[in-house]
Amino acid sequence: MTDAPLFSAIGALIAAEGTDEFPIRLAAFLRTITPYDFTVIFGYRGTAQPIDLFDDFPARKRAVFVTDYQAGPYLLDPFCLAATKPVAPALYRMRDLAPDRFYQGEYFRSYYIQTGLAEEIGFFVDTGRGTMVIVSLMRAKKPFSSREFAALAQAAPVVDAAVARQWRTLAETFDRPVEAGGHGSRDEIELSFQRFGAGQLTEREREVAEYTLKGHSAEALGRVLGISPGTVRIHRRNIYAKLGISSQGELFARFIATLART
Repeated sequence: MTDAPLFSAIGALIAAEGTDEFPIRLAAFLRTITPYDFTVIFGYRGTAQPIDLFDDFPARKRAVFVTDYQAGPYLLDPFCLAATKPVAPALYRMRDLAPDRFYQGEYFRSYYIQTGLAEEIGFFVDTGRGTMVIVSLMRAKKPFSSREFAALAQAAPVVDAAVARQWRTLAETFDRPVEAGGHGSRDEIELSFQRFGAGQLTEREREVAEYTLKGHSAEALGRVLGISPGTVRIHRRNIYAKLGISSQGELFARFIATLART
């Protein structure tokens, strides 16, 4: 008897497949397991602009969570970066995927902190042909407990099967030309990091700037690039000098300005 609401929610989810009601029923199903504040479902392929498949934000929050996010900060989002690797389909906490200095990095301090979230977790679902759907569950006041996370993780097979069927043609949306209402080519938007500092930074300095923006410490960045932390810090000083800036905050602002121009 105690499982009746859960089974009812699963039934409603199955019945809604292929309709606009599906994401609403999916959120309702997940909320029968544990309460949370907001749902957002993004479709990803490489570093193309993510597609907002569904969200239940109030208008004032949607401007930050969706509109501002799609304008460029998504390229520094740990969930987006994990989707491009890609990671295995499963439920993840953002903090488990984030770089070592993510919460001290400028993406967090200049953008993500505006969301006011205590925690964000996400179901990663492979929908084929290089596309990934992430169903994000967000809490404003307190993180998900270990028990709540484990209970949601048990629902992963249902979420994976249902979402993969609902958005099995998502790759076709990414394939549409921009002029026809598509979402930009992977290669074109992937050049955003290469364009950053063009004509001013060396290739190594550009790489250091990219990983710094993503939230990597000098030590972690050194391991990625195969150089010492001291060399990383020298590159950072050179980057700041060449760009005429003096902080990571200005580096972040300059990167976002580059995206706006491209």
